[in-house]
Amino acid sequence: MKKLSVLLLAAALISACSSSSVYQATTQSDINRLTRSASFKMPEVKVPSFPDRTYNVLDYGADRTGVELATAAIQSAIDECTNAGGGTVIIPEGIYTTGPITLKSNVRLYTEANSFIVFSHDLDLYEIYDEWFEGIPTKRCTSPLNALNAENIAITGHGTFNGNGDWWRPLKKSKMAPSQWKKHLQEKGGIVTEKDIWYPDSASLLAQSYCVDQNVPVIEDDSLWQVVKSFLRPVLLHFVGCKGILLEGVTFENSPAWNLHPMCCGDLILRDLNVRNPWYSQNGDGVDVESCKNVVISRCSFDVGDDAICMKSGKDKPGRDRGIPTENVVVDDCVVYHGHGGFVCGSEMSGGIKNVEVRNNLYIGTDVGLRFKSTRGRGGVVENIYINGVNMANIPNEGLLFDLFYGGKGAGEETEEELAARMNAEAPEASEETPAFRNIVIENVRGLNIKRAIYFNGLPEMKIQNVTLRNIDIDATEGALFRQTDGLEIDRVNIRAKKGDSFSLAPTVENVKWN
Repeated sequence: MKKLSVLLLAAALISACSSSSVYQATTQSDINRLTRSASFKMPEVKVPSFPDRTYNVLDYGADRTGVELATAAIQSAIDECTNAGGGTVIIPEGIYTTGPITLKSNVRLYTEANSFIVFSHDLDLYEIYDEWFEGIPTKRCTSPLNALNAENIAITGHGTFNGNGDWWRPLKKSKMAPSQWKKHLQEKGGIVTEKDIWYPDSASLLAQSYCVDQNVPVIEDDSLWQVVKSFLRPVLLHFVGCKGILLEGVTFENSPAWNLHPMCCGDLILRDLNVRNPWYSQNGDGVDVESCKNVVISRCSFDVGDDAICMKSGKDKPGRDRGIPTENVVVDDCVVYHGHGGFVCGSEMSGGIKNVEVRNNLYIGTDVGLRFKSTRGRGGVVENIYINGVNMANIPNEGLLFDLFYGGKGAGEETEEELAARMNAEAPEASEETPAFRNIVIENVRGLNIKRAIYFNGLPEMKIQNVTLRNIDIDATEGALFRQTDGLEIDRVNIRAKKGDSFSLAPTVENVKWN
C-alpha cells in the first residue's frame, strides 16, 4: 500500500508538471483589475484562451541541438494546431536554430524553461515584402516572429527568442570598446566607412545612399530591393491586424531592429516580459505600439538601445491617411534600465495617440525619463495622457521632455546650433501637418540625479496645451525650462537644481500661459 501511495504521488507530480507547462498564468481578473482602474473608460481586454490540445515540436522532427534548422518542424506544428481548431505548440528545453515563424489563429506557442530559439542570419530564409517601418510604407525582410490578421494568439512560457541582430544592424565604432570593435570585425567581416560605421556588406551601405529618411530607402527599380536585402533588417516580432494577443513570461532579445512591433492590432497584453537589446543597437527599441487599440503592458522589464515603451501611429501623410490612432493603453509596473526614453510618445504619431495611462514605472539610466516628441509635418493629436507614480534615477538628459522640434537624433546627440536652426525658422500657419499635444496629467514623479529636470519646447503655431504637473520632486543639475505652452498648471512641484555654484528653484519661462 505504501508503494502504491508513492507511485500515485509520483504520478500526481508528473501530471502537475505537465499541466503547468501549458498553464496560462494571466487571468481575466488580473487584466480587469488593471483596466478598470484607468483614468478613462477602458474597454475590457480579453485574455486569449485555447483548446486543451498540445503539439510538441520534437514530434515534428525539430532538432534541439541548434545544429539543424528547426523552421519546418516548428511551422508544421503551428499549422496542424491551427487546422485542428487550436491549442498549444510546445517548444521543450533545448537550442533551436530557425528561420521566420508565422503564428496563426488559436495557437499558443509555449516555450519551456531553458529553451533558446535563435533566428538564423541566413538572408535566403527571409523574403522581402511590403511593410511599414518607422511609420512609412516600404519593403523589409520577413520578421522572425510574424502574424497577419490572426486572432486569439499567444507566445508564453520561460524561453528566450534571439534575433541575431548583430549580423544585421549598422554599428558605430564610438559605441564600442576597442576590444569589442576588433572582435566584431573579426567575427562578422563587413564594411567600415570613413566615419567608422560598420555595415554587414557593401549592399547594405549602398542602400543607405537611397535613404531620404535614415532607415527607409526610396528605390524605384524593384530588382534593386534584392540587391540591398541585408539593409532591410526586420523587427523581431511583427504582428499586423491581429486581435486577441498575449505575450507573457518570455525574453525577446538582440533584434535586427525594433524588438516588438504590434501594428493595427486590438486586445493586446504584454505581461512579465524581459525585452532587451544591446545599448548600442541601432533602432533597438523595446516595444513600439503602432495604431493599436486596447492594450495592457504590465510587469515588463526593458533594457534596450533606443526608446523602450513607445506609442506610435504612423508618420506624416502616410500616417494621417491611415488615420488609426493608438488608444486605450495601460502601462503598469514596468522597469526600464536603458533606452533613449523610458516612456515615449512619438515621434511618429500622425494618426493620433489618446487615452494612455502610465503608472508605477521605474526608469534607471534612460537617456530621458518621460519623452514626448514630434516635429512639423507630422500632424496628429496626442491627448488624454495620464502618468502617475514614476520614479527615475541617473538620467543623463531630461527627466520630463516635450520636444516639438525633434530632429531625429537621440537625446544629447544634437548640437545647440542644429536645434536653433529649426527653432529660428519662420513658423508656418497651423495646418493638418501640425502636431498637437494636449490634455496631459503628470503626477507623483520622483527623480534623482537628473541632468535637467523639465524641458517643454512647443511650436509657436501650436503650443503644448493643458498640461498639469502635480506632486513632482526632482533632484537635478539644471531646473525647468518652459517654452510655447498654454494652460500649464503646476501644483507642488519641487525641483532642487544646481548649476555651477548656484541653486535655483524658479523655472525659465518663454511664451507660457498658466492656469
